Amino acid sequence: MADKQFDVLVIGGGPGGYVAAIRAAQLGFKTACAESNPYADPKGEPRLGGTCLNVGCIPSKALLHTSHLFEETQHAFAAQGIKVKGDVSIDVPTMIARKAKVVDQLTSGIKGLFKKNKVTFLAGHGSFVGKGEGGWQVKVGEETVEAKQVIVATGSTARHLPGIPVDNTLVCDNIGALELSEVPKRLGLIGSGVIGLEMGSVWRRLGAEVTILEAMDSFLGAADQDVAKEAQKVFVKQGMDVKLGVKVGKVTPAKNKKSVTVEYEDKDGASKAVFDKLIVSVGRVPNTAGLNAEAVGLKIDERGFVVVDDHCKSNLDGVWAVGDVVRGPMLAHKAMEEGVMVAELMAGQAGHCNFDTVPWVIYTSPEIAWVGKTEQQLKADGIEYRTGKIPFLANGRALGTGDTTGFVKMLACAKTDRILGVHIIGANASELIGEAVVTMEFGGASEDLARICHAHPTLSEVVHEAALAVDKRPLHF
Repeated sequence: MADKQFDVLVIGGGPGGYVAAIRAAQLGFKTACAESNPYADPKGEPRLGGTCLNVGCIPSKALLHTSHLFEETQHAFAAQGIKVKGDVSIDVPTMIARKAKVVDQLTSGIKGLFKKNKVTFLAGHGSFVGKGEGGWQVKVGEETVEAKQVIVATGSTARHLPGIPVDNTLVCDNIGALELSEVPKRLGLIGSGVIGLEMGSVWRRLGAEVTILEAMDSFLGAADQDVAKEAQKVFVKQGMDVKLGVKVGKVTPAKNKKSVTVEYEDKDGASKAVFDKLIVSVGRVPNTAGLNAEAVGLKIDERGFVVVDDHCKSNLDGVWAVGDVVRGPMLAHKAMEEGVMVAELMAGQAGHCNFDTVPWVIYTSPEIAWVGKTEQQLKADGIEYRTGKIPFLANGRALGTGDTTGFVKMLACAKTDRILGVHIIGANASELIGEAVVTMEFGGASEDLARICHAHPTLSEVVHEAALAVDKRPLHF
């Protein structure tokens, strides 16, 4: 007999899980959410918010903001006529403490949302036991609960490389990279993905010599190649040493644990590099090991993901899965959309998540954002398209702020003019991409954006000009 009965139990309190729980409760379901995050709040309970709020999206953006202000003070203020008396320095412990305060505020905020929406919070790891008369039985901590419907939202953890032990002191993943107590003189990064580039940006701005060791022969392979080439050029100019086609060999920590030697091979042959800190950023793996999936026959694929259909249904009736633990991009906003979709489908509504319009963002400086197909994907698929590309250099607002790096590139179907992809590198790209997402979600054409009045002067006018450029009629370039 189960200790507690629910209509819906969500296993995992990250972006996908807590949003699914709140939406299910809003729809009238008696809902609980189980979380076993090792990061405890002051009361000793696991903290909600998952990787994103605790050791991912939110804390990294706090550090990126602080480091951006520091770099602006050093290198951009003088050109604006702003004089700073004395040397500018960074107090790393204060920066880290501010980051922690932001995290605490948001994670405690989710608890408040649970209370407001009458979601029961269960502290503990959820694992399947079996099926009872009232639904699926799941052990959470020391008690067994029963729910008619279960949503698995257990997220992911950083992938570690064999032979490279991560202690999050000398050799770090995303967790340790957010907790450095001082600026390393020499920082090494294995992998040039989103996390690697963002963390590399933080510590480079604060004074670290950053070297990126990337296994792929191309930089930012997932992005449109025009954007990737521009990004690589900008990052190298900023001082990042980007090495491509690298095969990492032996990684040896010094006896005093104050440095680490990385042996690697690239097009120039065998080399060694010594770093004060090393960050490993080579992707993430789904958290399915502790679900006891085999006990109930929940299907897990060879890579560890819960197997689901387009609506996040698993092979078991009444069991769903969302977020990093299923196929698709490991993005917090994608997880949230799936969580809402599943809750609404359980209520008999028309839940919806369009994976073709999920935006991607890298919060470097300049920011990088895109939605839809890249030019190389369209070529590979044999789709005829037209291109509109406008630099921020042609924009009055960008000139006024002193940051004209980058461009907006729009790809539209040559036959229907429907927008197929939008790619932005530049200031505020993370905000500008929203206009493209909305337009594409409604099946809009480049002509639709070209005919919409944009406020002047704004950076959004570059999106407008790119739409005009698809038809070869830009007005300001």
